[in-house]
Amino acid sequence: MSVLHSESEGSVTGSTVRGTPAWLRATNDRTALGLLLQHGPLTRNRLGELSGLSKPTAAQMVSRLEEAGLIRVDGEISGGRGPNAVSYAVRADRVLGVAIDVSSTRITATVVDATGAEHPVVELPLAPDADRSAVSDVRGAIAAACDAAGIRHDAVRLVCIGVQAAVAQRADELSFTDTLPGWPTTGIRAHLERELGVSVTLDNDANLAAVAERAVGSADAVDGFALLWMGEGLGLAIDVSGRIYRGASGGSGEIGYLPVPEEGKSLDPDAPTLTEFFGAAAWARLRDSAGTDAVAALAERVALGLVPVLAVLDPERIVLGGPTGAEGGARLAALVSERLAASTQWRPDVVATAVGEQPVLRGAREVLIAEVHSRLFDDVARLSTP
Repeated sequence: MSVLHSESEGSVTGSTVRGTPAWLRATNDRTALGLLLQHGPLTRNRLGELSGLSKPTAAQMVSRLEEAGLIRVDGEISGGRGPNAVSYAVRADRVLGVAIDVSSTRITATVVDATGAEHPVVELPLAPDADRSAVSDVRGAIAAACDAAGIRHDAVRLVCIGVQAAVAQRADELSFTDTLPGWPTTGIRAHLERELGVSVTLDNDANLAAVAERAVGSADAVDGFALLWMGEGLGLAIDVSGRIYRGASGGSGEIGYLPVPEEGKSLDPDAPTLTEFFGAAAWARLRDSAGTDAVAALAERVALGLVPVLAVLDPERIVLGGPTGAEGGARLAALVSERLAASTQWRPDVVATAVGEQPVLRGAREVLIAEVHSRLFDDVARLSTP
Protein backbone atom coordinates (compact mmCIF):
# COMPACT_ATOMS: atom_id res chain seq x y z
CA MET A 1 0.00 0.00 0.00
CA SER A 2 1.35 3.43 -0.90
CA VAL A 3 1.39 6.18 1.69
CA LEU A 4 0.24 9.59 0.51
CA HIS A 5 1.70 12.62 2.29
CA SER A 6 -0.32 15.80 2.15
CA GLU A 7 2.64 18.16 2.10
CA SER A 8 6.40 18.26 1.75
CA GLU A 9 8.83 18.85 4.55
CA GLY A 10 9.62 22.32 3.29
CA SER A 11 6.05 23.60 3.36
CA VAL A 12 4.23 25.80 5.81
CA THR A 13 1.09 24.42 7.46
CA GLY A 14 -1.11 27.24 8.71
CA SER A 15 1.25 29.23 10.91
CA THR A 16 3.59 26.28 11.55
CA VAL A 17 6.91 27.43 10.12
CA ARG A 18 9.76 25.16 9.16
CA GLY A 19 12.44 24.82 11.81
CA THR A 20 10.19 25.60 14.77
CA PRO A 21 9.32 23.06 17.48
CA ALA A 22 5.74 22.94 16.15
CA TRP A 23 7.01 22.13 12.66
CA LEU A 24 9.28 19.41 14.05
CA ARG A 25 6.37 17.85 15.97
CA ALA A 26 4.18 17.93 12.86
CA THR A 27 6.94 16.33 10.77
CA ASN A 28 7.48 13.58 13.34
CA ASP A 29 3.76 12.93 13.66
CA ARG A 30 3.38 12.63 9.88
CA THR A 31 6.29 10.23 9.83
CA ALA A 32 4.71 8.06 12.51
CA LEU A 33 1.33 8.02 10.81
CA GLY A 34 2.94 7.17 7.48
CA LEU A 35 4.83 4.25 8.98
CA LEU A 36 1.68 2.88 10.63
CA LEU A 37 -0.21 3.13 7.33
CA GLN A 38 2.62 1.42 5.47
CA HIS A 39 3.51 -1.34 7.93
CA GLY A 40 0.38 -1.86 10.00
CA PRO A 41 0.45 -2.13 13.82
CA LEU A 42 3.78 -1.14 15.40
CA THR A 43 5.14 -0.73 18.89
CA ARG A 44 6.70 2.51 20.10
CA ASN A 45 10.15 0.96 19.92
CA ARG A 46 9.60 -0.25 16.38
CA LEU A 47 8.33 3.20 15.35
CA GLY A 48 11.52 4.65 16.77
CA GLU A 49 13.65 2.17 14.84
CA LEU A 50 11.88 2.74 11.52
CA SER A 51 11.81 6.51 11.88
CA GLY A 52 15.35 6.84 13.24
CA LEU A 53 14.01 8.82 16.20
CA SER A 54 14.70 8.25 19.89
CA LYS A 55 12.41 6.18 22.09
CA PRO A 56 11.21 9.25 24.05
CA THR A 57 10.39 11.06 20.80
CA ALA A 58 8.54 7.99 19.46
CA ALA A 59 6.57 7.81 22.70
CA GLN A 60 5.60 11.47 22.35
CA MET A 61 4.46 10.92 18.75
CA VAL A 62 2.28 8.00 19.80
CA SER A 63 0.78 9.96 22.69
CA ARG A 64 -0.16 12.91 20.46
CA LEU A 65 -1.68 10.72 17.75
CA GLU A 66 -3.59 8.61 20.26
CA GLU A 67 -4.92 11.66 22.09
CA ALA A 68 -6.11 13.12 18.76
CA GLY A 69 -8.02 9.92 17.99
CA LEU A 70 -5.91 9.07 14.96
CA ILE A 71 -4.46 5.81 16.30
CA ARG A 72 -5.52 3.23 18.87
CA VAL A 73 -4.04 0.43 20.94
CA ASP A 74 -4.09 -2.67 18.76
CA GLY A 75 -2.76 -5.33 21.11
CA GLU A 76 0.35 -6.60 22.81
CA ILE A 77 3.47 -8.20 21.36
CA SER A 78 5.59 -10.58 23.40
CA GLY A 79 9.24 -9.67 23.44
CA GLY A 80 10.50 -12.45 25.65
CA ARG A 81 11.59 -11.30 29.07
CA GLY A 82 9.79 -8.41 30.68
CA PRO A 83 6.31 -7.00 30.01
CA ASN A 84 4.71 -7.29 26.59
CA ALA A 85 5.00 -4.26 24.32
CA VAL A 86 1.82 -2.46 23.29
CA SER A 87 1.27 -2.09 19.54
CA TYR A 88 -0.62 0.76 17.91
CA ALA A 89 -2.62 0.97 14.68
CA VAL A 90 -4.33 3.68 12.65
CA ARG A 91 -8.00 4.01 13.50
CA ALA A 92 -9.77 2.60 10.48
CA ASP A 93 -13.03 4.34 11.35
CA ARG A 94 -11.58 7.87 11.47
CA VAL A 95 -12.30 8.52 7.77
CA LEU A 96 -14.45 6.11 5.77
CA GLY A 97 -15.43 6.00 2.11
CA VAL A 98 -17.56 3.91 -0.21
CA ALA A 99 -16.40 2.83 -3.67
CA ILE A 100 -19.23 2.46 -6.20
CA ASP A 101 -19.40 1.06 -9.74
CA VAL A 102 -22.58 1.95 -11.67
CA SER A 103 -22.72 -0.31 -14.71
CA SER A 104 -25.50 -0.82 -17.23
CA THR A 105 -26.81 -3.89 -15.39
CA ARG A 106 -26.13 -3.38 -11.68
CA ILE A 107 -24.47 -1.32 -8.99
CA THR A 108 -21.63 -2.72 -6.86
CA ALA A 109 -20.19 -1.05 -3.78
CA THR A 110 -17.84 -1.60 -0.86
CA VAL A 111 -16.61 0.31 2.18
CA VAL A 112 -13.05 1.67 2.11
CA ASP A 113 -10.94 2.54 5.16
CA ALA A 114 -7.42 3.80 5.82
CA THR A 115 -5.94 0.33 6.16
CA GLY A 116 -7.15 -0.83 2.74
CA ALA A 117 -8.79 -3.86 4.35
CA GLU A 118 -11.22 -5.79 2.19
CA HIS A 119 -14.86 -5.22 3.12
CA PRO A 120 -17.88 -7.09 1.71
CA VAL A 121 -18.81 -6.19 -1.86
CA VAL A 122 -22.54 -5.77 -2.41
CA GLU A 123 -24.41 -5.98 -5.71
CA LEU A 124 -27.67 -4.12 -6.25
CA PRO A 125 -30.06 -4.52 -9.17
CA LEU A 126 -30.87 -1.34 -11.04
CA ALA A 127 -34.27 0.19 -10.43
CA PRO A 128 -36.56 0.72 -13.45
CA ASP A 129 -35.44 3.70 -15.51
CA ALA A 130 -38.42 5.80 -14.44
CA ASP A 131 -37.53 5.33 -10.76
CA ARG A 132 -33.81 6.00 -11.01
CA SER A 133 -31.92 9.11 -10.00
CA ALA A 134 -28.31 9.84 -9.14
CA VAL A 135 -29.22 10.38 -5.48
CA SER A 136 -31.25 7.17 -5.16
CA ASP A 137 -28.58 5.09 -6.93
CA VAL A 138 -25.73 6.38 -4.77
CA ARG A 139 -27.68 6.52 -1.49
CA GLY A 140 -28.77 2.91 -1.96
CA ALA A 141 -25.20 1.83 -2.70
CA ILE A 142 -23.84 3.58 0.40
CA ALA A 143 -26.52 2.06 2.63
CA ALA A 144 -26.02 -1.47 1.31
CA ALA A 145 -22.22 -1.29 1.60
CA CYS A 146 -22.41 0.07 5.15
CA ASP A 147 -24.94 -2.56 6.22
CA ALA A 148 -22.72 -5.33 4.84
CA ALA A 149 -19.67 -3.92 6.66
CA GLY A 150 -21.55 -3.27 9.89
CA ILE A 151 -20.94 0.49 10.04
CA ARG A 152 -23.26 3.47 10.39
CA HIS A 153 -24.37 5.14 7.17
CA ASP A 154 -23.50 8.58 8.54
CA ALA A 155 -19.89 7.51 9.18
CA VAL A 156 -19.12 7.76 5.44
CA ARG A 157 -17.38 10.99 4.41
CA LEU A 158 -16.17 10.13 0.89
CA VAL A 159 -17.46 8.28 -2.16
CA CYS A 160 -15.82 7.49 -5.49
CA ILE A 161 -18.18 6.51 -8.31
CA GLY A 162 -17.30 4.85 -11.59
CA VAL A 163 -19.81 5.46 -14.40
CA GLN A 164 -20.16 4.48 -18.04
CA ALA A 165 -19.94 8.09 -19.19
CA ALA A 166 -17.46 10.82 -19.96
CA VAL A 167 -16.82 12.91 -16.85
CA ALA A 168 -15.65 16.51 -17.15
CA GLN A 169 -14.43 16.88 -13.58
CA ARG A 170 -13.60 20.59 -13.62
CA ALA A 171 -16.86 21.55 -15.36
CA ASP A 172 -18.82 18.99 -13.29
CA GLU A 173 -20.59 17.62 -16.35
CA LEU A 174 -21.43 14.20 -17.77
CA SER A 175 -21.79 13.16 -21.40
CA PHE A 176 -22.44 9.85 -23.18
CA THR A 177 -24.89 9.00 -20.36
CA ASP A 178 -26.95 6.28 -22.06
CA THR A 179 -26.70 3.98 -19.01
CA LEU A 180 -27.55 6.67 -16.44
CA PRO A 181 -31.26 7.50 -16.76
CA GLY A 182 -32.38 10.10 -14.25
CA TRP A 183 -28.86 11.45 -13.69
CA PRO A 184 -28.33 15.17 -14.35
CA THR A 185 -25.63 15.93 -16.89
CA THR A 186 -24.59 19.24 -15.32
CA GLY A 187 -23.65 19.92 -11.71
CA ILE A 188 -23.75 16.22 -10.88
CA ARG A 189 -21.00 16.17 -8.25
CA ALA A 190 -22.33 19.27 -6.51
CA HIS A 191 -25.83 17.81 -6.61
CA LEU A 192 -24.76 14.56 -4.96
CA GLU A 193 -22.64 16.31 -2.34
CA ARG A 194 -25.49 18.63 -1.44
CA GLU A 195 -28.10 15.88 -1.19
CA LEU A 196 -25.96 13.20 0.49
CA GLY A 197 -23.57 15.25 2.63
CA VAL A 198 -20.42 13.45 1.45
CA SER A 199 -17.42 14.40 -0.68
CA VAL A 200 -17.86 12.92 -4.17
CA THR A 201 -15.41 11.88 -6.88
CA LEU A 202 -16.80 10.70 -10.23
CA ASP A 203 -14.80 9.13 -13.03
CA ASN A 204 -15.20 7.08 -16.16
CA ASP A 205 -15.18 3.32 -15.55
CA ALA A 206 -12.26 2.66 -17.89
CA ASN A 207 -10.19 5.34 -16.16
CA LEU A 208 -10.77 3.73 -12.77
CA ALA A 209 -9.91 0.33 -14.22
CA ALA A 210 -6.62 1.85 -15.39
CA VAL A 211 -5.96 3.12 -11.86
CA ALA A 212 -6.37 -0.46 -10.65
CA GLU A 213 -4.13 -1.75 -13.44
CA ARG A 214 -1.38 0.65 -12.38
CA ALA A 215 -1.75 -0.29 -8.70
CA VAL A 216 -2.17 -4.08 -8.78
CA GLY A 217 -2.31 -5.20 -12.40
CA SER A 218 -0.26 -5.35 -15.58
CA ALA A 219 1.02 -1.77 -15.65
CA ASP A 220 2.90 -1.22 -12.40
CA ALA A 221 6.35 -1.06 -13.99
CA VAL A 222 5.82 1.08 -17.12
CA ASP A 223 6.04 4.82 -17.58
CA GLY A 224 2.75 5.01 -19.46
CA PHE A 225 0.13 2.73 -20.97
CA ALA A 226 -3.26 2.58 -22.61
CA LEU A 227 -6.03 0.35 -21.27
CA LEU A 228 -8.48 -0.84 -23.90
CA TRP A 229 -11.71 -1.56 -22.05
CA MET A 230 -13.81 -4.15 -23.90
CA GLY A 231 -17.23 -4.84 -22.52
CA GLU A 232 -20.75 -3.91 -23.56
CA GLY A 233 -19.12 -0.77 -24.89
CA LEU A 234 -15.54 0.20 -25.66
CA GLY A 235 -13.33 2.71 -23.92
CA LEU A 236 -9.71 3.70 -23.75
CA ALA A 237 -7.95 4.96 -20.62
CA ILE A 238 -4.65 6.77 -21.08
CA ASP A 239 -2.07 6.70 -18.29
CA VAL A 240 0.85 9.12 -18.60
CA SER A 241 3.44 8.54 -15.86
CA GLY A 242 0.79 7.52 -13.38
CA ARG A 243 -1.71 10.25 -14.24
CA ILE A 244 -4.90 9.63 -16.20
CA TYR A 245 -5.35 11.87 -19.22
CA ARG A 246 -9.04 12.77 -19.52
CA GLY A 247 -9.13 15.48 -22.17
CA ALA A 248 -10.72 18.92 -22.03
CA SER A 249 -14.27 17.63 -21.58
CA GLY A 250 -13.56 14.24 -20.06
CA GLY A 251 -14.26 12.53 -23.38
CA SER A 252 -10.74 11.29 -24.09
CA GLY A 253 -10.75 7.61 -25.03
CA GLU A 254 -14.34 7.25 -26.28
CA ILE A 255 -13.10 5.13 -29.18
CA GLY A 256 -16.29 3.07 -29.41
CA TYR A 257 -17.79 5.88 -31.49
CA LEU A 258 -15.03 5.77 -34.12
CA PRO A 259 -16.02 4.39 -37.54
CA VAL A 260 -14.73 1.00 -38.62
CA PRO A 261 -11.64 1.40 -40.87
CA GLU A 262 -11.94 0.42 -44.53
CA GLU A 263 -9.86 -2.73 -43.95
CA GLY A 264 -12.51 -3.95 -41.51
CA LYS A 265 -15.50 -3.61 -43.82
CA SER A 266 -14.85 -7.03 -45.32
CA LEU A 267 -14.91 -8.61 -41.86
CA ASP A 268 -18.22 -7.04 -40.82
CA PRO A 269 -19.89 -4.78 -43.40
CA ASP A 270 -22.83 -4.14 -41.05
CA ALA A 271 -20.71 -2.64 -38.23
CA PRO A 272 -20.63 1.17 -38.49
CA THR A 273 -18.54 1.83 -35.38
CA LEU A 274 -15.87 0.05 -33.36
CA THR A 275 -18.44 -0.83 -30.68
CA GLU A 276 -20.39 -2.89 -33.20
CA PHE A 277 -17.10 -4.17 -34.65
CA PHE A 278 -15.63 -5.76 -31.50
CA GLY A 279 -17.84 -4.81 -28.57
CA ALA A 280 -19.71 -7.38 -26.47
CA ALA A 281 -22.39 -8.12 -29.08
CA ALA A 282 -19.78 -8.72 -31.81
CA TRP A 283 -17.76 -10.95 -29.47
CA ALA A 284 -20.88 -13.00 -28.71
CA ARG A 285 -21.52 -13.51 -32.43
CA LEU A 286 -17.93 -14.57 -33.01
CA ARG A 287 -18.12 -17.15 -30.22
CA ASP A 288 -21.36 -18.56 -31.66
CA SER A 289 -19.93 -18.91 -35.17
CA ALA A 290 -19.39 -22.61 -35.81
CA GLY A 291 -15.92 -23.51 -37.01
CA THR A 292 -14.48 -20.08 -36.24
CA ASP A 293 -11.51 -19.48 -33.97
CA ALA A 294 -13.31 -16.72 -32.09
CA VAL A 295 -10.26 -15.38 -30.26
CA ALA A 296 -8.24 -15.12 -33.48
CA ALA A 297 -11.13 -13.39 -35.24
CA LEU A 298 -11.49 -10.96 -32.36
CA ALA A 299 -7.76 -10.25 -32.33
CA GLU A 300 -7.88 -9.22 -35.99
CA ARG A 301 -10.64 -6.70 -35.24
CA VAL A 302 -8.97 -5.37 -32.11
CA ALA A 303 -5.69 -4.83 -33.95
CA LEU A 304 -7.46 -2.78 -36.63
CA GLY A 305 -9.22 -0.73 -33.98
CA LEU A 306 -5.97 0.01 -32.19
CA VAL A 307 -4.21 1.59 -35.16
CA PRO A 308 -5.57 5.12 -34.44
CA VAL A 309 -4.48 4.72 -30.80
CA LEU A 310 -0.96 3.79 -31.88
CA ALA A 311 -0.77 6.62 -34.39
CA VAL A 312 -1.76 9.26 -31.85
CA LEU A 313 -0.36 7.93 -28.56
CA ASP A 314 2.33 5.36 -29.39
CA PRO A 315 1.99 3.84 -25.87
CA GLU A 316 4.67 1.66 -24.36
CA ARG A 317 2.09 -0.92 -23.30
CA ILE A 318 -1.50 -1.73 -24.20
CA VAL A 319 -3.55 -3.59 -21.62
CA LEU A 320 -6.61 -5.48 -22.86
CA GLY A 321 -9.19 -5.14 -20.09
CA GLY A 322 -12.89 -5.32 -19.45
CA PRO A 323 -14.89 -8.57 -19.50
CA THR A 324 -13.83 -9.44 -23.06
CA GLY A 325 -10.16 -8.66 -22.46
CA ALA A 326 -10.16 -10.80 -19.34
CA GLU A 327 -11.90 -13.66 -21.15
CA GLY A 328 -9.51 -13.54 -24.11
CA GLY A 329 -6.57 -13.44 -21.71
CA ALA A 330 -2.96 -13.96 -22.70
CA ARG A 331 -3.82 -15.64 -26.02
CA LEU A 332 -5.86 -12.68 -27.24
CA ALA A 333 -3.04 -10.32 -26.22
CA ALA A 334 -0.45 -12.41 -28.05
CA LEU A 335 -2.54 -12.58 -31.23
CA VAL A 336 -3.20 -8.83 -31.21
CA SER A 337 0.52 -8.23 -30.80
CA GLU A 338 1.29 -10.53 -33.74
CA ARG A 339 -1.21 -8.79 -36.01
CA LEU A 340 0.05 -5.34 -35.14
CA ALA A 341 3.63 -6.43 -35.84
CA ALA A 342 2.60 -7.91 -39.18
CA SER A 343 0.58 -4.93 -40.41
CA THR A 344 2.01 -1.78 -38.77
CA GLN A 345 5.29 -0.17 -37.76
CA TRP A 346 4.36 -0.08 -34.06
CA ARG A 347 5.52 -2.67 -31.54
CA PRO A 348 3.70 -2.00 -28.26
CA ASP A 349 3.81 -4.53 -25.48
CA VAL A 350 0.27 -5.97 -25.54
CA VAL A 351 -0.81 -7.76 -22.36
CA ALA A 352 -3.99 -8.99 -20.72
CA THR A 353 -5.40 -7.38 -17.61
CA ALA A 354 -4.12 -8.81 -14.34
CA VAL A 355 -6.51 -7.07 -11.95
CA GLY A 356 -9.01 -9.89 -11.61
CA GLU A 357 -12.61 -9.29 -10.57
CA GLN A 358 -14.27 -5.89 -10.37
CA PRO A 359 -11.49 -3.69 -11.77
CA VAL A 360 -13.62 -0.53 -11.77
CA LEU A 361 -14.49 -0.99 -8.10
CA ARG A 362 -10.84 -1.75 -7.34
CA GLY A 363 -9.77 1.48 -9.03
CA ALA A 364 -12.34 3.44 -7.03
CA ARG A 365 -10.95 1.83 -3.86
CA GLU A 366 -7.42 2.93 -4.76
CA VAL A 367 -8.62 6.51 -5.30
CA LEU A 368 -10.40 6.50 -1.95
CA ILE A 369 -7.49 5.00 -0.02
CA ALA A 370 -5.28 7.82 -1.26
CA GLU A 371 -7.93 10.40 -0.33
CA VAL A 372 -8.48 8.88 3.11
CA HIS A 373 -4.73 9.01 3.75
CA SER A 374 -4.66 12.64 2.61
CA ARG A 375 -7.46 13.51 5.04
CA LEU A 376 -5.60 11.82 7.89
CA PHE A 377 -2.39 13.72 7.14
CA ASP A 378 -4.43 16.93 7.09
CA ASP A 379 -5.71 16.02 10.56
CA VAL A 380 -2.12 15.48 11.73
CA ALA A 381 -1.12 18.90 10.37
CA ARG A 382 -3.91 20.53 12.39
CA LEU A 383 -2.48 19.10 15.61
CA SER A 384 0.38 21.59 15.40
CA THR A 385 -1.66 24.54 14.17
CA PRO A 386 -2.27 27.09 16.95
